[in-house]
Amino acid sequence: MADHEDIAPVLFVQQFGSGAPLMLVHGLMVTGEMFRPVIEPLSQHYRLIVPDLRGHGRSGHLPAPYTVVQLTSDLAQVLDALGVESTHVLGYSHGGAVAQQFALDYPARVRSLTLACTYAYNMLSRRERVEGALLPWLIRVLGIRRTAALILAASGAVGGSRLRPETVRWLREMMASNDTAKMVAATRATLAFDSRGRLGEIQTPTLVIAGSQDTAIPMHHARVLVDGIKGAQLRVVEGAGHTLIWTHPDDLTRLVVDAVAT
Repeated sequence: MADHEDIAPVLFVQQFGSGAPLMLVHGLMVTGEMFRPVIEPLSQHYRLIVPDLRGHGRSGHLPAPYTVVQLTSDLAQVLDALGVESTHVLGYSHGGAVAQQFALDYPARVRSLTLACTYAYNMLSRRERVEGALLPWLIRVLGIRRTAALILAASGAVGGSRLRPETVRWLREMMASNDTAKMVAATRATLAFDSRGRLGEIQTPTLVIAGSQDTAIPMHHARVLVDGIKGAQLRVVEGAGHTLIWTHPDDLTRLVVDAVAT
């Protein structure tokens, strides 16, 4: 059973389960609904706090900026409104960038950090820089629905286990629920994120999870995080791509439960 709340004037939030708090931070162009495959098993262990980030989903009415600094400020206000002093944090894809910034800006509020399929800087290679430059333009020209279809088609062709057709349809509708102009602005804010120079400041226990076949955020990004965050541990899900939360949810759940101390 979920509790649905609008944490005015900040974010829409869902809560599940009970126990030590665990905040789930979603990626770019999706919503908190992306965590559906792991909600039930994780809620058996934790009080899950699942926001829709500013400009996304049911927080889509909130205006720019969509920088990680603004997004982390929103998350801090969510915890204040819920009376949560500190929480474990799981950030997935761009949500992992937000989670890193949250640990940097509010270190006392983070009990542990799990960074899944994410990066410190998402334009390390030439290919990544070209794709990063093209993506805002692509969203603006094609619109969010057609861009979503294109991204999901690519994820089904390369990079690990294929998504089921029903999962592709569900994700496409989730992504298409977002506003095109806001996703352009959010994407540009994403490209500006670079935590490499500050990774050494993160002191919280950190687990980095990567898919062995992730072509969207390849393995070199996980290594940057592990090398930069003192004591960080790396776990690789074999055969998984960037969509491992939907293709390998049991593996992700097991890794989170094993890593997140209560």
